[in-house]
Amino acid sequence: MASSVPPSGRVSKQQLVRLLGEWRAHGSRQGSAGLAAGIKLLVLDGQIPPGTVLPAERELAEALGVSRTLVGTAWDLLRADGLIVSRRGSGSWTALPVPADRTWESLDEQPLDLARAAPEAVPGIAKAIDAVRSRFAAELAGHGYHDYGVDILRQRVAERYTARGLPTSPAEVLITNGAHHALALVLRTMTDPGDRVLVELPTYPNAIDAIKAAHAIPVAVPLAEDGWDHEGIEAALRQASPRLAHFIVDFHNPTGRRLDAEGRARLVSALRRARTPVVVDETLVELDLDGDPLDGPAPLPAFGGGMVMAVGSASKSHWGGLRLGWVRASEQVIRRIAAARHAYDLGSPVLEQLVLAELYADADPVPRERRAELAARRDALVEAVRTHCPQWTFEVPCGGLSLWCRLPEPIGTRLAVTAQNFGVRVAPGSRFAAHGGLERWLRLPYTLPPAQLAEAVRRLSLVAENVTGSPAPISPYGHIPVA
Repeated sequence: MASSVPPSGRVSKQQLVRLLGEWRAHGSRQGSAGLAAGIKLLVLDGQIPPGTVLPAERELAEALGVSRTLVGTAWDLLRADGLIVSRRGSGSWTALPVPADRTWESLDEQPLDLARAAPEAVPGIAKAIDAVRSRFAAELAGHGYHDYGVDILRQRVAERYTARGLPTSPAEVLITNGAHHALALVLRTMTDPGDRVLVELPTYPNAIDAIKAAHAIPVAVPLAEDGWDHEGIEAALRQASPRLAHFIVDFHNPTGRRLDAEGRARLVSALRRARTPVVVDETLVELDLDGDPLDGPAPLPAFGGGMVMAVGSASKSHWGGLRLGWVRASEQVIRRIAAARHAYDLGSPVLEQLVLAELYADADPVPRERRAELAARRDALVEAVRTHCPQWTFEVPCGGLSLWCRLPEPIGTRLAVTAQNFGVRVAPGSRFAAHGGLERWLRLPYTLPPAQLAEAVRRLSLVAENVTGSPAPISPYGHIPVA
């Protein structure tokens, strides 16, 4: 596979010939159309960045072994499509085609970010900051280090677990810098380099990264068509003997599925027989968009006692900028994790903990207004996909933050790379796989306002018309961060 041209401002005739490959296959029997289509794909795919100076028509014609007239005609076609710009004395260079009805001012400004499934802050955070000023002032007399977290926040988190059907004391809660940090601490405590960790396929990309960063090996079990594959999980437990398992059973990221009480009991039973501890990510548990968050199945630790740990976060429900999460486990495990934490940090910020504790004083886990707003955005995204991308299929989730879309072709990574040229950042299915694949899938969060969601999907539909199912190139934009 040819490497992408670096954004140096110029592509040589030799590089362009190599990148074009079998360019005649891209167009009709007319060579100029095939050459134009080949260069168009390279530009839209990001292999030739916009602003790259192209070889002179005569030089390229000689390198390709074709007439200069053929190259000139191809250049005319590309100019008509807005893919190259020519100026007498300066040559020709690549550009991005701009739809006539575009509604944004600059692709370099305000990109539509669908790679991070995280909404803006809930109303009331500034008010909560004001409310805790006196309490924070009292903290200033101390050293400010809380290995386990500020007591009032640990108590509020414990109360929320108790309200969901899992009696919890503050001693069973450790406050962390987000759920990702919580998982990293669990991995440090429960695994050694080379250990296997059982995960779902697909699963949250940052969980995969955390497992690999701990020098453990993710072992993936694909989800079934209708949910979790219990037989596959049981077989993997027997054959791989994982040291730890990681699951997301509440509004699974990215599929949006939820495991019922019967399934939770069977899952924990299988893990208990295999003597495999499990950590469950509950970051999205309170984002029930069609019901009451307190009416869902009991937390997974309620089915397994001390062998089941839970990590959670306020990043999706309230605001990622708070950077706070937690581990809920037995007191013994919490003490082990706290001891391991000293290699990472010495505690979470005090002010943010007091602010979150103030927000958690509300009996409603997530404000009804926030859940209603997310439900409206979900419905708007569903309508946009059905309108602009009718061949994409998906299940409408009852909670969480994203649609998991199946594409008609294996173009997920290529689509994500090219979409950045159109001001849209999106996470391809391959980012949610421990060992690659899932190229027929794309995650679309509904965390932007409805008008922006519709515009993002419209742009994605334009990109999808111009990419193929061939293997994706190395992206000049690097790794796509996902949240």
